[in-house]
Amino acid sequence: MGQLSDISDDELLGVFQSGDPKAYRQIYDRFWPLLYRHARNMLRNEEEAKDVVQEVFTTLWIKKNEIKPPVAAFLYSATRNRILNQIKHLKIEARYMEQRKVVLEHSGVSLADEQVIERDFARLIEAGIQSLPPKMRRIFELSRKEFKTHQEISDELNISSLTVKRQVSNALTILKNKLNSFLIFF
Repeated sequence: MGQLSDISDDELLGVFQSGDPKAYRQIYDRFWPLLYRHARNMLRNEEEAKDVVQEVFTTLWIKKNEIKPPVAAFLYSATRNRILNQIKHLKIEARYMEQRKVVLEHSGVSLADEQVIERDFARLIEAGIQSLPPKMRRIFELSRKEFKTHQEISDELNISSLTVKRQVSNALTILKNKLNSFLIFF
């Protein structure tokens, strides 16, 4: 591996793309500490930062033949996008928890009742997702469960990002209509 450590990042990408797994390891060793530090600083959480960087390197492995030099640009962009997705997800979670707290304070619902309601609601949501048409369900799950961007889904499924956007929007409308009576009740 001594020779690989002496070549440029983009030459190393070429060697990796030609099938040398040692080149992947060299890219990993070069960039992991930098990407991890960046992710940790942005997320303020070591485990989430490790997960983000690991996902980026998994994407590098999977999409190795699609990546164009400079490899550093790909790695930093992919890391930034994953961080932004993670932050967006964390904000949604925090907003949900805050709304949940307000509702519970004003409703007088006990903890046991809340857990039953939450479990029922989760089952209804999952049943609603499962009732979506297969392609729409796949797109929705990639978007909402795997937190992929519309472009990532578009690339993975070989469809336009506009189609992805429409399918997610349609899925949300369908789910909202299905869950509306439950929400009105509570």
